[in-house]
Amino acid sequence: MSKAKSAGFSKERLGRIETLLTRKYIEPGRMPCAQVLVARKGETIHQSVLGLRDVERGAALTDDTVYRIYSMTKPVACVALMTLVEEGLIALDDPVAKHIPAWKDLAVYAAGLGPYLTTPAVRPMQVVDLLRHTSGLTYGFQNRTNIDAAYRKLKVAEMHAETDLEGMIAQLATLPLEFSPGEAWNYSVSTDVVGYLVQKLCGKPLSQVLAERIFDPLKMTDTGFFVREDQRPRFAACYNATPQGGLKLQDDPATSPYLAPPALESGGGGLVSTAADYMRFCNMLVNGGELDGARILSPMSLRLMAANHLPGDKDLTEMSRSLFSESTNAGVGFGLGFAVVFDPPKTLVPCSMGEFYWGGAASTAFWIDPVEEVTVVFMTQLLPSSSYPIRRELRTLVYSALMESQA
Repeated sequence: MSKAKSAGFSKERLGRIETLLTRKYIEPGRMPCAQVLVARKGETIHQSVLGLRDVERGAALTDDTVYRIYSMTKPVACVALMTLVEEGLIALDDPVAKHIPAWKDLAVYAAGLGPYLTTPAVRPMQVVDLLRHTSGLTYGFQNRTNIDAAYRKLKVAEMHAETDLEGMIAQLATLPLEFSPGEAWNYSVSTDVVGYLVQKLCGKPLSQVLAERIFDPLKMTDTGFFVREDQRPRFAACYNATPQGGLKLQDDPATSPYLAPPALESGGGGLVSTAADYMRFCNMLVNGGELDGARILSPMSLRLMAANHLPGDKDLTEMSRSLFSESTNAGVGFGLGFAVVFDPPKTLVPCSMGEFYWGGAASTAFWIDPVEEVTVVFMTQLLPSSSYPIRRELRTLVYSALMESQA
């Protein structure tokens, strides 16, 4: 009996994943490569490894390819912070200014291009606001407001900028918030601030904390903030999608800034990893915070992270101010580090109540289904993540192959 069948999946239907990826994306040149891992109860039951890791050099994708995972870094940083919550070093309802005194007078933007007219925040920013993106912070790439523009001018939290985490915090102390904390959801540098808090509370660089608390215990040997010398032969090229449906090289693996340690270790988007490493992280989460004897979080902490924390139990369509590229957000809220499904029919895709997920700017994605005990990791290197509806398509294909539901 195949692993897929013994796990309640149709091997033949799982084969549709490879068929769709090859015919729709790889062969037409819309996507350079694609790797998919599907696991149930911690056991991998399907893997697809397709296309080229480096189109210019004709290098085939391998199952140990190293990818830029961008915002799939966020759940890792948030898990690290939650380990500190468990130790009583910080609390979710702590005012952020308790840990960043320079932020005690942050106000809300009203008008101006600098100096700014501001109004007082209705309430102080709390640690939970950083984890669920209701902080009032933003991203420069949103290109939506005058505050976004100010972030771009200062290069706040930009990848491979010269400013470190301490410098980023100092920059943000000079800028007003987009809105009063808790009033809206806005994708932002909040998780970079989470990384700063982890670093400050531990008194060690963020990279060292993540290694000690997550990567080493989970044996995630290929995950870090830069590509080591021994990883270089496995490092993928990254591409931009062109308007014509083709590819344009965005980051050459031979000259990439990822080859050197960054000044700013971005908890919001700085990690590189492999599909196998990230699957170990996902399997720890689906298993209630433990994997192969390594306990990272308690089941209760993880349950708290995977609940919808948006005020009023609203979904992202009701609270988001972001120019946000996830496919659809009806029935989806946000927890402490990832999106959370709380009304499956509204999503219009197969999914389970309590499923949580996120993705990265280069079209990578993962999801964790605690009901079916299914974890899926998808890797490629194509900017932007809104280029194609691959994340929705993968959900449909994976769940159409699930023959034995536990719901």
